[in-house]
Amino acid sequence: MKVAEAVGRALVAAGVGQVFGVVGSGNFHVTNAMVAAGARFVAARHEGGAATMADAYARVRGAVTVVSVHQGCGLTNALTGIGEAAKSRTPLVVLAAEATEPRSNFHVDQGALAEAVGAGSARVTSAAEAVAQAAAAVHRAAQERRTVVLNLPLDVQALDVADPDRALAAVVPPHPRPAVEPASDDVAALAEILAHAERPVFVAGRGARGPDCRRAVEALAERCGALLATSAVARGQFQGNPWSLDVAGGFSSPLAAELIRGADVIVALGCSLTMWTTRHGRLIGPDTTLVQIDDDPTALGAHHPVHLGITGDVLLTAEKTHTALENNGSGGRGCRTSDTADALAARLHWRDIPYDDTGTRDRIDPRTLSIALDDILPARRVIGVDSGNFMGYPTMYLSVPDEQGLCFTQAFQSIGLGLATTIGAALARPDRLAVAALGDGGALMSAVELDTVRRLGLPMVVVVYNDDAYGAEVHHFGPHGFPLGTVEFPPTDIAAVARGYGFEAVTVRTPADLKAVQDWVAGPRTAPLLVDAKVVREQGAWWLEEAFRGH
Repeated sequence: MKVAEAVGRALVAAGVGQVFGVVGSGNFHVTNAMVAAGARFVAARHEGGAATMADAYARVRGAVTVVSVHQGCGLTNALTGIGEAAKSRTPLVVLAAEATEPRSNFHVDQGALAEAVGAGSARVTSAAEAVAQAAAAVHRAAQERRTVVLNLPLDVQALDVADPDRALAAVVPPHPRPAVEPASDDVAALAEILAHAERPVFVAGRGARGPDCRRAVEALAERCGALLATSAVARGQFQGNPWSLDVAGGFSSPLAAELIRGADVIVALGCSLTMWTTRHGRLIGPDTTLVQIDDDPTALGAHHPVHLGITGDVLLTAEKTHTALENNGSGGRGCRTSDTADALAARLHWRDIPYDDTGTRDRIDPRTLSIALDDILPARRVIGVDSGNFMGYPTMYLSVPDEQGLCFTQAFQSIGLGLATTIGAALARPDRLAVAALGDGGALMSAVELDTVRRLGLPMVVVVYNDDAYGAEVHHFGPHGFPLGTVEFPPTDIAAVARGYGFEAVTVRTPADLKAVQDWVAGPRTAPLLVDAKVVREQGAWWLEEAFRGH
């Protein structure tokens, strides 16, 4: 057995069941070996799309996923998606063929490229160690919650593995990460803080997702009267809870921001407290006691100073703190008053806030569009959102059923990732309607993956918020009188582009045009649907100033 086949089989034996990629000469045999061993392979049309599909699949599925790329240019094409995954600490293995001969057209320093975007770097160095090194990459991705580039040199691929069956028999999937026990003194300190809190707010992040964690955090919040919020990536974790503030940060509604800013205690659970989640610290009051809980000690205080940092698993810490409060007879009503309940019921959500509809006969207001889509599309959905001026509208106006309802690949703030994100999420959750929300810039940048949607037969809805521009730049620079010719474009019939790929498509200029979307939802959905929504161009999104402050 050649090294290429042994590595492919080792990755599957280590627990990898899904691989995305673009296959060329250098990764042909290893990819086929993974398929032969039982993995599902999805061919993308571009390596950048493949990397982002794998990233999204791993996030939603919670399993190490592989993206397979050609040597040199295959890896460089995928780097933006790899950078996004690395910044988000997605457990991903990038299987990259490698040309080690410096005179090869394909030669680049692939290890340096991986490290430059924050990924780990590994290499298969010999036939004797190939199986173990491949399995180690999967274990590292899982245990370190990290994206790892596994380089597979062309010359090593062709070597013979001695006794491959024995080597493969020793491969096992990685064990789940052990839950980190919080120190008893830290639990006692948190219980003491919460016992005296009058206006506590909990903010849950990616590290607090999941039904068991939700129950534990909600029980603790009820004990001390805390309101509940999430970071954008964990949106939906407290869906349906009457004390939920939805998202904390730049996307917060005015009421949510007011209540978070007025907290005397904020507890961040598995949440890194980035500038986006805290509005550059402005959501944290000057006298607010800030507590952060994370099983990674390096995350504590990394983005904002904290008064108490607890290294521990969120679920365990929440349960132990609840027990401590219960044993002491501590707890209170906190923020959970009738006035707060009435306010949350009436004006928490963006769609509940009155606005002047700026739509015309030619262009629809993105708020009106998003509210209508929220009503039309099935509630069991998984949404992928691209980056751009428009992104707050689908993120906050479209509801999600739970913490797996939004796949938010925004750590790198790259446009063009939203479509591939939604493909990966759709494959991870085939029981839900997948909804891709894109700007026209990102849609045209990634249009090649419309073929992947059609080829896979995904019953997806792709909504393009089309203002014929890079809207974020238009609204950021335009008011200052700068020329905008570099960021504005002639109108494009994106619906016609989609039909060319085999989609059903509709152009939406007014709410009446959305009848076609209703008909598609009610029909057999035999082809995916693209909605080319011509949205008004005159105003920037409410969160835009916040976004540019972070540059």
